[in-house]
Amino acid sequence: MTVPTITLNNGVEMPALGFGVFQTPPDETTAAVETALEVGYRHVDTAAAYGNERGVGEALRRSGLARDEVFVETKVWISDYGYDETLHAFEKSAGKLGLEQLDLLILHQALPGEFDLTVDAYRALETLVTDGRVRAIGVSNFMPDHLAQLLERTDIVPAINQIEVHPYFRQSAVLEADEAHGIVSQAWAPIGGITFYRDSGHRSTLEDPVIGDIAAAHGRTPAQVMLRWHLQQGRQVIPKSVTPSRIAENFDVFGFELSGDQLAAIDALDTGRRGGPEPEDITREAWGREIPEA
Repeated sequence: MTVPTITLNNGVEMPALGFGVFQTPPDETTAAVETALEVGYRHVDTAAAYGNERGVGEALRRSGLARDEVFVETKVWISDYGYDETLHAFEKSAGKLGLEQLDLLILHQALPGEFDLTVDAYRALETLVTDGRVRAIGVSNFMPDHLAQLLERTDIVPAINQIEVHPYFRQSAVLEADEAHGIVSQAWAPIGGITFYRDSGHRSTLEDPVIGDIAAAHGRTPAQVMLRWHLQQGRQVIPKSVTPSRIAENFDVFGFELSGDQLAAIDALDTGRRGGPEPEDITREAWGREIPEA
């Protein structure tokens, strides 16, 4: 089955459904990505801070797929912000992935207290996309005010803003800001994983009765219903798993349609409570870590 694509604001197309490797141990990453590629995923999302780019690269090599068949995305960590530092961060990530060109390179967080560094890092991304070393650029965990500041001081509108979005935390204001600027919202924790592997004050989305009833009505699983919710609302999604059956389950989300009432019922589950760190609290002092050369 061919996954539908989303056209980014620079004309580049990316699969609407991708495979994430957040918190996937380096020694399990290659096998998980190999399984995902065998199932049919053609987009892999990783990050320098995950420590598993090398495993993703190995899976790409083992897959036998042509380079242009897989959309590869990674992120620059805040410790490597700054113009020259971010250009070097690209070299580190590309080297670990074993690629000369990346499909999508994004900034992992804003640094609200050092926004000049954030801007310098983004200007490096602009250079990389202009030079053809990256096909598209973007950001992650940027709130509307971060986007507004960035757009005032840079030339290229981000293609992507990767943010926490799931039924218990929809981030409607950020989704609206992204849409207003022609930025695709990419949902991390799209099935609410952060609600059941971190103490976020939520119960598991997989056990929510509203989602469960919708899943039963379609003969689907709660995870499949949540992914369908994102896709029908125009978001790109990157579910993650190391379990082959779950990897396959999360891919099988194109054979049914949620009604308008069902989409609205899931929207209504929003609690406004974030599971991840507050974007305004991100500092190099608290969150910085060295990203190895190799």
